Amino acid sequence: MTKLQKIVFFSMLLLVALLVYAEATKRQPISWFPSYSRVDKIPLGTYVLHDLLSEKLEDNFIEQHRPPYEVLADTTLEGTYFFVNNYLGFDTVELEELLTWTERGNTLFLSSNSFAVKLLDTLSLDMTTEYHINNLGTEPLLALVNENLKAKQPYHIERSLTIRPFMFADTLSQTVLGVTESYLDSLVNSEPKPNFIKTSFGKGTVYLHSQPEVFTNYFILEKDNVNYTEGVLAYINTDKPLYWDSHYKSGKPIQTSPLHILLNNKYLRWAYYMMLIGALLFVLFEGKRKQRKIAVVAPPSNKTFEYTRTIAGMYWDQKDYGAIANKQIALFLEFIRTRLRIPTETMNSRFMKTVAARSGNTEEDTKALFTFIQQIQALEQITPETLFKLHTKITTYKQKTDGKS
Repeated sequence: MTKLQKIVFFSMLLLVALLVYAEATKRQPISWFPSYSRVDKIPLGTYVLHDLLSEKLEDNFIEQHRPPYEVLADTTLEGTYFFVNNYLGFDTVELEELLTWTERGNTLFLSSNSFAVKLLDTLSLDMTTEYHINNLGTEPLLALVNENLKAKQPYHIERSLTIRPFMFADTLSQTVLGVTESYLDSLVNSEPKPNFIKTSFGKGTVYLHSQPEVFTNYFILEKDNVNYTEGVLAYINTDKPLYWDSHYKSGKPIQTSPLHILLNNKYLRWAYYMMLIGALLFVLFEGKRKQRKIAVVAPPSNKTFEYTRTIAGMYWDQKDYGAIANKQIALFLEFIRTRLRIPTETMNSRFMKTVAARSGNTEEDTKALFTFIQQIQALEQITPETLFKLHTKITTYKQKTDGKS
């Protein structure tokens, strides 16, 4: 290695060391991952709730790391089985075990944004999702129905979260314990809908809560929100054991590599990275004169464009312009559903206004485009000129949405 190479090598090594130090010491960004794990102190972890419940219930607080069907193999268990996660997708066998256990006089407490369809069908329930045409975000306003637990003002979660209230027809079987609405401004809000219900099941009880964020560190530590969480948990009988589920957790740690311990520690992780960088630099400088020539192998070419052009050519050669037009219309409606987040089942005046507002087009251009689409759908045969006109109109319309077609 020449003197110049040594200077370059050590300069680069010093630069890399400084970059690694800056990266290792900088403040980590806040993670909003919906963990719901009792070991996580991130906003959507349940470290605080787990600590409060274990301290209050003492011996009556029992943590379960196994699947419910294994836990309930012990038929002597009595009390409350407590689940909180962003999704609770019990399979059929496991759900039957839980409901059979509840039917014997126990309590099943479930809090999630989404429940297994089989569970909702069994309890004659359905769920809907709140959204606003003029506002992409939804900030929940939460309140309990019981006058002894109800606060003067609803609890406002000042963060856009999914709001999924319950829907049911049989009001005799369901008891509404809490409601939710979406915050719009200080004067106008949406209509309150049930998000916390009680259902009798045999000799037992099932509690369903559709806003699991109320059990997280972020919610409990914000203002006086802990009063709402305490009000929800007030329905649980603390004289009997509470079984805290740690199996159904999105943030459950899974060790899949022998390097897990090494990479999980910040200092060991960066020491490992430094070693790899040093090895790479050694190979670059020391191995440069010793390496053999390596033949350049061209990567396989991407045939997607040719394939797409061939399929389109088949429709064009067969003069099936109607099929091409229908596919263009279907893709445009999919663009509205996924990019603009607007349902396309009902295309009324309100739909036109919303599409125009979110796409950056005028309402007149929007109505004109959909009128032209309806005219094309009514035609039995389509000419190439009409097909080209449809393509031009859709492309021009989409280009006004963030400048991308």
